[in-house]
Amino acid sequence: MTAGRTHFAHSLISFTLASILEFAPAADACTRLVYLGPDDTVITARSMDWKNDVQTNLWILPRGIERTGEAGPNSITWVSKYGSVVATGYDVSTTDGVNEAGLNANLLWLVESEYPAADQSDKPRLTIAAWAQYVLDNYATVAEAVEALSHEPFTIVTDNVPGERRLATLHLSMSDASGDSAIVEYIGGRQVIHHGRDYQVMTNSPAFDQQLALDAYWQQIGGTVMLPGTNRAADRFVRASFYVNAIPKDENADRALAGVFSVIRNVSVPFGLTTPDQPNISSTRWRTVVDHKRRLYFFESVLTPNTFWVDLNRIDFSAETGAVKKLDLGPDQTNVHSGDATGEFTVSEPFRFLGAGS
Repeated sequence: MTAGRTHFAHSLISFTLASILEFAPAADACTRLVYLGPDDTVITARSMDWKNDVQTNLWILPRGIERTGEAGPNSITWVSKYGSVVATGYDVSTTDGVNEAGLNANLLWLVESEYPAADQSDKPRLTIAAWAQYVLDNYATVAEAVEALSHEPFTIVTDNVPGERRLATLHLSMSDASGDSAIVEYIGGRQVIHHGRDYQVMTNSPAFDQQLALDAYWQQIGGTVMLPGTNRAADRFVRASFYVNAIPKDENADRALAGVFSVIRNVSVPFGLTTPDQPNISSTRWRTVVDHKRRLYFFESVLTPNTFWVDLNRIDFSAETGAVKKLDLGPDQTNVHSGDATGEFTVSEPFRFLGAGS
């Protein structure tokens, strides 16, 4: 190919990418990434970006809890096989968490989501608020979850976000202690699953297959030459994808953890930042990091200087003697916790998932 044609091709690709970005719907933003290190070190990080306080608290949930899909008379029912530690949204939804087997689940916003019509299916229903919890309760690995979800055992039912007049439109990411990953989306009313270790990063709009195409373009340029720097989801995807693989594969677990924290902070949206023509792009409120090998769940609020963690090795998840416990994070997650906070949880009545479509 001649130099002129090469320049034209790159210009055409750049124009196409710019067009996708310009007309991509704005959305509340989050980022999730998975670090694959030496000695079976796997670390998953995510940021929660929202325009106001999402009223998050942390919960310990033991095995043996009887649950319902909270979506009307045809709701799916199950009993939790695995205990978990989760971060909630408004204490009516599991937005993030890890179970005792090392499976991590995250819900992120995807405005393009379109779920099957619940009234046209005889499958049991599941509120979108319990989607991540269903996975954490029932599966030990990504492969196990993907196999089960591929048979579509339920119909997702969505409803308005608490306090707002818009439907929750979310997609699900999963990672496990082996480094396996999966992204589950509903596009055009159909479930789409991307499964494999290569799917280390997820953000928001556009749909995941388009994110992969954008990332492939930037890989040709090379992250040490130039990286997109805006707070748009596609730009955050590219930066996270480059940095999570560019940081050293350190054999020291604490240094590896520090590297992952630095990447998720890099792709966070500065607190208070607004985009005038895209009011739904939001500031980062908090971040979580899961050390799958050491079974540690870290939490960091952007409004406090403290990072603390929960040690799953110290938790009684048994159905017989375990208990539902809550760690109250306070308004804007500003209650001060530092270091190992496992012992600071207190026994509590379980939260109830937001009902949908009933």
